[in-house]
Amino acid sequence: MFGNYITIPHLLIFIPLVTGLLAFFVKQEKLVKGWALCSSLVTLLVAIAGICYSKNEALSGYAYSYEWMKYMGASFAVILDGTGRLLTLLTAIAFPVIFIATGRYSYKSAPAYFGLMLLAQAGLMGVFVAADALLFYFFWELALIPVYFLCSRWGGEKRIQATFKFFVYTFAGSLLMLVGIIYVYLHTAATPSADHSFSLYSFYTATLSVKEQNALFWLFFIAFAIKMPVFPFHTWQPLAYEQSPTSVTMVLSGVMVKMGLFAVIRWLLPVFPEAAARFDNIVIGLSVVGIVYASLIAIRQDDLKRLVAYSSIAHIGLMCAALFTAKEVAAAGVMIQMFNHGINIIGLWIAIDLLEKQFAVRQISQLGGVAHKAPVLTILVVIIAFANIALPLTNAFVGEFMMFAGLFSFNIWYTVVAGISIILAAVYTLNMLQKVFYGETNTLTAATTEIALSEKLALAAIVVMIFVLGIYPQPLLDLTKESVSLLLTRFK
Repeated sequence: MFGNYITIPHLLIFIPLVTGLLAFFVKQEKLVKGWALCSSLVTLLVAIAGICYSKNEALSGYAYSYEWMKYMGASFAVILDGTGRLLTLLTAIAFPVIFIATGRYSYKSAPAYFGLMLLAQAGLMGVFVAADALLFYFFWELALIPVYFLCSRWGGEKRIQATFKFFVYTFAGSLLMLVGIIYVYLHTAATPSADHSFSLYSFYTATLSVKEQNALFWLFFIAFAIKMPVFPFHTWQPLAYEQSPTSVTMVLSGVMVKMGLFAVIRWLLPVFPEAAARFDNIVIGLSVVGIVYASLIAIRQDDLKRLVAYSSIAHIGLMCAALFTAKEVAAAGVMIQMFNHGINIIGLWIAIDLLEKQFAVRQISQLGGVAHKAPVLTILVVIIAFANIALPLTNAFVGEFMMFAGLFSFNIWYTVVAGISIILAAVYTLNMLQKVFYGETNTLTAATTEIALSEKLALAAIVVMIFVLGIYPQPLLDLTKESVSLLLTRFK
């Protein structure tokens, strides 16, 4: 159904876009913080409305399109299917939680900071609702530009090196994807259901030979693998996470990495199904190697940010591997795990940010005994950490179990190797908890103070979602059921 009016997908883009631009002109820091928080809360209400009042129809059932560049066949086409609703909801939840958790801190040039944060949210929303390849590429770049400036201006001592590496990787991947998009566009043809255009449907019906699919698959996959990131395209991530302001790292790790997974689901697998089936073992093999590799490195980390960064690489690797199994249970597990991982990892980053702001260090070896002085923080962080290692009754358990079940039915040896990461994750997570929060206090942690009410509320909201979705994940499974069916119909 096509309409000529503003819809929920449009609002999800334009609310943060317009408020982000206006934020640059709000001079007082207190006012711009309130402005950004109000904008993010309104966006959250719109995302919830998209969940509550949109029918869970097939891919073509909830789309709206306007002519953008008519003679190129490009449209401002947006769609809100199950996967899109899931990830726009994650994005909408993430930003107010981040703003509340970091609300006490002062920022140099606060209007620019919060303006760029809201523009990044607008770009992310655009990626998750775009139903036109050129529009998708536009928002893919739009989401990256604000993050680049946020990292380079408000980052750590090595921020220039980190942002340069981040830029080179992402720009190279984007160029490869752009070449692929143009090639597929030239091979779209007018059919009863599609035309010669950049539309999602035209790309799904493009006339591509097996050889063409094989080559194009890698142009797109490398771009998406860099964004996730998947081994061996991950080397930009730890330094970028370490040097970025922690609130920006929350966006990168909690939401932005999902762009790569989402792009695989929306564009890669359906457009190049034969190539995906041909190269599934290569992709799964790389992902499994990355899972174990990142987990082993995480064990050796003394820096809290780097530990969580490598933990994230391992979790994303499992999701990528599960997607390429073409198993329904694995695909459904990936859908809900994208949401759950985003919630859990943001909780961990909030905890790290609170510790760093209080002690001015991130080294595990320099901390200890925090639980004696900050019991509320400790309880909340322990729950979030247990969710990160997929303990039963937490939100990550169901998704991880489903992904391993799908991987097992695809190849038992991949499952055995990837399963090592479960033990490794428990080792580095429990080791971190023991050394940071338990034991005796030292000269640095003896003056620990309990966290503020706003920070308790942000972490408590995450803990509530962990238990609710861990005990009853069915709403997320129902939300993405149609998307899973459509994906497997084209992939198999």
